[in-house]
Amino acid sequence: MAQSVLPKGVLSTLSGGNDLGQWMTEHPDIGKIAFTGSTATGKKVMAGVAGNLKRLTLELGGNDPAIVLADVDPKAAAKALYWASFANSAQFCVACKRLYVHEDIYDDLARELVAVAKSVKVGNGLDDAELGPIQNRMQYDKVRNLLDDCRATGQTFLLGGEVSDAPGYFVPITLIDNPPETSRSVVEEAFGPVLPLLKFRDIDDVVRSANDTAYGLAASVWTNDLALGEKIAARLEAGTVWINHAHVFAPDIAFGGHKQSGVGIENSLHGLSEYANAQTIMRKPLIAA
Repeated sequence: MAQSVLPKGVLSTLSGGNDLGQWMTEHPDIGKIAFTGSTATGKKVMAGVAGNLKRLTLELGGNDPAIVLADVDPKAAAKALYWASFANSAQFCVACKRLYVHEDIYDDLARELVAVAKSVKVGNGLDDAELGPIQNRMQYDKVRNLLDDCRATGQTFLLGGEVSDAPGYFVPITLIDNPPETSRSVVEEAFGPVLPLLKFRDIDDVVRSANDTAYGLAASVWTNDLALGEKIAARLEAGTVWINHAHVFAPDIAFGGHKQSGVGIENSLHGLSEYANAQTIMRKPLIAA
């Protein structure tokens, strides 16, 4: 469809394996690389372009926190928080991966999230399931290993945690009850339907915890006090912070990661400038003799 409207040479598609990516990053006639994927692979891409200093945009991994304040109605917010965390079985970079909940509403929100999860069918899309499997075997094994670690370290599951041996790379929606901040389920990006719920009391403490990561892609704050929500959002080390919603994108909204979540900007005029080389031309008339 694009070929019918774009001038010849504007869009090309190349398919291949790992060798193709390295070839593109090192090729002297390719002037710009834009990559979306894991931080580990992003570092390899950056190393590949270093030889000729080609332009680079990286949109990488995240360990995105959501902070839910005490004034939130758990029942009203549970569905939005659920899909902010588990859409596409949590297989996208800006899924909520750490859910910080004020202690005053922690038990109520945990109960509501379990109820929402139980109402959502996980399975084969041909069977009208709303959530499907992990996309590939390597990632499926990583998620299973993470769940094994949760059990080995004595973490409590509010829901899920046990993967069946049925065909397919299916992992049940898993909610973990207030694990230690240093646990793998909190520190690592699961990239699968595993969500730790973490209890907090003090805003300064939760901001510190939310920022205690090498990542900084996105975050969200949930509160009825919008002024307070904006103050908290401004303190979070993330390229995008949503207040009372999540995953809103548009061509005119800048999107990019902080820290090891990326380099450069996508979308907006800032994003377009990533594909241009600015040039300054200055002139003055000669002074006549």
